[in-house]
Amino acid sequence: MKHEQIDGTPAALVELARLLGVDTSFCGWDGVERPIESRTLRGVLTALGVAAGTGVEIESSLAEQRLAPWRRLLPPSVVIREGSEFELPVHARQGSATSVWIIAEDGARFEVPQHGDAGETRDVDGRPVSRLAFTIPTGLPLGWHTLHADDDGRTGEAVLVVTPARLRTPWLAAGRRDWGLMAQLYSVRSSRSWGIGDFADLGDLAAISGSQYGAGFVLVNPLHASEPAPPVEPSPYLPSSRRFFHPLYIRVEDVAEYAYLPAEARSVVEALAARQHPANLNVDRLDRDSAYAAKLTALEAIHEVPRSPARAQQFDTFRAEQGQGLSDFALWCALSERFPVDAAEWSIEPRGPQGPFAAAHRDGLAGRVEFHSWLQWLCDQQLETAQRAATDAGMSIGIMHDLAVGVQTTGSDAWTLRDVLAQGMTVGAPPDMFNQQGQNWSQPPWHPGRLAESGYAAYRDMLRSILRHAGGLRIDHILGLFRLWWIPAGGGPGEGTYVHYDHEALIGILALEAQRADAIVIGEDLGVFQPWVRDYLAERGIFGTSILWFERDNGVPVPPEHYRQQCLTSVNTHDLPPTAGYLAGDHVTLRESLGLLGRPVAEERESDRAEQATMFAAVRERGLLPTTEDGPALPVQQTVEALYAYTALTPSLLLGVALVDAVGERRTQNQPGTTDEYPNWRIPLAGPDLDLVLIEDLPANPRFAALVRAITP
Repeated sequence: MKHEQIDGTPAALVELARLLGVDTSFCGWDGVERPIESRTLRGVLTALGVAAGTGVEIESSLAEQRLAPWRRLLPPSVVIREGSEFELPVHARQGSATSVWIIAEDGARFEVPQHGDAGETRDVDGRPVSRLAFTIPTGLPLGWHTLHADDDGRTGEAVLVVTPARLRTPWLAAGRRDWGLMAQLYSVRSSRSWGIGDFADLGDLAAISGSQYGAGFVLVNPLHASEPAPPVEPSPYLPSSRRFFHPLYIRVEDVAEYAYLPAEARSVVEALAARQHPANLNVDRLDRDSAYAAKLTALEAIHEVPRSPARAQQFDTFRAEQGQGLSDFALWCALSERFPVDAAEWSIEPRGPQGPFAAAHRDGLAGRVEFHSWLQWLCDQQLETAQRAATDAGMSIGIMHDLAVGVQTTGSDAWTLRDVLAQGMTVGAPPDMFNQQGQNWSQPPWHPGRLAESGYAAYRDMLRSILRHAGGLRIDHILGLFRLWWIPAGGGPGEGTYVHYDHEALIGILALEAQRADAIVIGEDLGVFQPWVRDYLAERGIFGTSILWFERDNGVPVPPEHYRQQCLTSVNTHDLPPTAGYLAGDHVTLRESLGLLGRPVAEERESDRAEQATMFAAVRERGLLPTTEDGPALPVQQTVEALYAYTALTPSLLLGVALVDAVGERRTQNQPGTTDEYPNWRIPLAGPDLDLVLIEDLPANPRFAALVRAITP
């Protein structure tokens, strides 16, 4: 078949890409529609497992994609909303007696009646196949069920997930407003920390902010697992695994077996702690590697202490509950201790925990597998304790976790979940106003087709793990559950394209698992997005995110009453300097020094001053700043409090207070577009004059108290 070219791209290639949910053009932040190059489309299709190198391959792939559903008795998986009638397509051999039924989570059986006569019929591999319509009953309970079908002896089954039409939790039903802290846990230390904030510090931070200041939640950075031993990746948004947690955050002294250490071993652990405690007073730079190395040495000693029968049983139960996923993660940790990421052994096919490389070492590394499983059990226990401390302090939500967009290409998830990840691709973002060169986050994306084929098991297990001891979950770049910017390996951020996902399935499963955990969900819906996405998320009960500096309409600050109610509203985000630094233009100075500006620095500063001036005018109109003075001329803390007071005028049910703003910190935590050019994620918590701030200082911190008064009646 002959096809015409479209903007230099063969029409058949365009058709194939669109059939697979791959965009062939995109609208940039400047509103200009740009076509996607053919080589990008071919690369993305190849990563999806679809041949598209030549015209013949494209034609063959088109035919195969159109025929693929007809070769299956049932779809790979089905995700529906509760109470809705769903017409299930079943592709049965013509003339056969076909039956469909459901086995629910609790073992109950539901018959699925056929709806009308056979529809369209096609020849599939020399045999006529008819598309039959069956109607899934509306009264199914929420949960994970199994669809079964029989076509005169040819059987099939598929995962059926019934999800909430709208996320419901006790907090959402109460319709109350809450404010909470937004904190980078690693930077929030106490005198008992080992140089890095930990789970015990999280519990104390929640207890102080909840009982003394009336906070309803503490939102922390992702606590995902990193490398199993130093050196570790400093960015919490580039983890090894999103399902498991970072043992760096374990408070060694809170492990029950610590109390039973033999005298000599206890002396060793106490000496390690004594060497690490001075790091809590370092206000310049955090040293994760030193803290982690010391903790691992201490934890290995504690691991040798026999557990009581009750503790042994609890550990066994945890391992059984976490199943093969924990075993595979722990095996990766053990292998990574022995083989560096560039070792040839990792490339042996088939890769992953079921391959020969893993099988050859699983038995010999059983002890280390048990140790790394034990570390995850400790993380789980200490997170449970932190959440209990939060709710005991009166928090209505408690700990709110953060889910990163993806994982390292050489990490645990990339190895254990490679069957449901797209190979040869990383995700990122096209150029936009704030990142004018685009972004490559160096993370492999979910493969949409294989994720559905697997019944979304890996996605579900990840959500269940992170929600076990949480009252809320923030989804970083929630737009990635709708579409992700895929970048072929070796290409720049601008050489990618958007690949679409079954958002109805991904958002539905998210709502189901959150509802079962009584947790609210906040989506970080900033940046370039399709206009209908926010409405869809609101319909499903998912909160959005509003950042004061970004809420503008034709350059004018949005009036507070026009903000969304179902939203977490704050003045800033971790990708901007603390508000004191932002007011001083530190973000412009930093980006200029790093060569990240796309225009002359003078223009950037003028634009920034003009943007701030319009915001100060809006704040003055509400009587929150004196009308006779410009905002920048006022004391910085007064201006910060006024900006937060402006957010309190919105109807948003959640208000976020950055801990760095509460104590007067000015330094940027993270500068997007950089790695080692700036010490991202390594800045300890300090005050305006680089005076150290520990958790013990927070109850008497006057800035903290004043900022809370600015947003509360």
